[in-house]
Amino acid sequence: MDAQNRVETDVVIIGAGPVGLFAVFELGLLDLKCHLIDILDRPGGQCAELYPEKPIYDIPGYPSISAQGLVDRLMEQIAPFHPVFHFNQIVTQLERHGDGSFAVVTDIGERFVAKVVVIAAGGGSFQPKRPPIPGIEAYEGTSVQYAVRRMEALAGHDVVIAGGGDSALDWTLNLQPLARRLTLIHRRDDFRAAPDSVNKMRALVAAGAMDLVVGQVTGLRGGGGILEAVNVKTAGGETVVPATRLLPFFGLTMKLGPIADWGLNLHENLIPVDTEKFESSEPGIFAIGDINHYPGKLKLILSGFHETALMAQAAKRIVAPGERIVFQYTTSSTKLQKKLGVA
Repeated sequence: MDAQNRVETDVVIIGAGPVGLFAVFELGLLDLKCHLIDILDRPGGQCAELYPEKPIYDIPGYPSISAQGLVDRLMEQIAPFHPVFHFNQIVTQLERHGDGSFAVVTDIGERFVAKVVVIAAGGGSFQPKRPPIPGIEAYEGTSVQYAVRRMEALAGHDVVIAGGGDSALDWTLNLQPLARRLTLIHRRDDFRAAPDSVNKMRALVAAGAMDLVVGQVTGLRGGGGILEAVNVKTAGGETVVPATRLLPFFGLTMKLGPIADWGLNLHENLIPVDTEKFESSEPGIFAIGDINHYPGKLKLILSGFHETALMAQAAKRIVAPGERIVFQYTTSSTKLQKKLGVA
């Protein structure tokens, strides 16, 4: 493993949804450092990506809180522990070293070494939905991208963004200053994104700084994986839009992904765990939240929070086997309060 690409940490958390975020808190109270990996471009998982404004009514202490509000509060809560996030990537390799630690490698070549791996991947990894455009596979990974990993790589390109949700509008606003020309294509002149983002996009269109086309991408022009333009069906007929990069944001679908190849015992695409530590069939690999399975399992965020607390105690024993663990309450322990910055 190349030392310069190698990150050493106590715990690698796969998945940055609410349960993965709360794991940082519970592990941090025990002085364990965490790096989190997520295929999305921001923390929050399904909550932030699929229903950020939807209210949740069963989080203790909150009669009602939006999904994004919950994520924001969790990010505030774990800030004292300085977690490190690695977005827009997915874990492709997971191997155990001779010393018992794990090597974790992502699809963009980031490498991690940790004593403990925590899988908090919800129902699996989110995979982008492929639009029904003939021959799109030939352009994927080069001219067609489902996630923005390096904004600079899109500088000077004719960028076409297809979609009408928050991701499409966010990237429209972020990439417009970099692109040679940016065109947003959506099947109707009505958007599911935040009103402020929509207003900013329309202002750019009115100023001639970008284009908005109401229609659907029906075909791609180019060859050898090099895109030149896209065909768009509009109410007035077919039109051609110059494009050297196409970013389709048509939503996400859940797949177990590479987790299925890691040698863990699985039950209907879920990871069976014990209810003492929430450890998988592989010692040192834990599964918390919707990705796990055990008798009586309830797929609730609050259940995942409970699982996280017990997991953290077991993880501490693996990372620091000779250290005595003293159970403490945050309400009365000045040591814990100092960690949280409230003492």
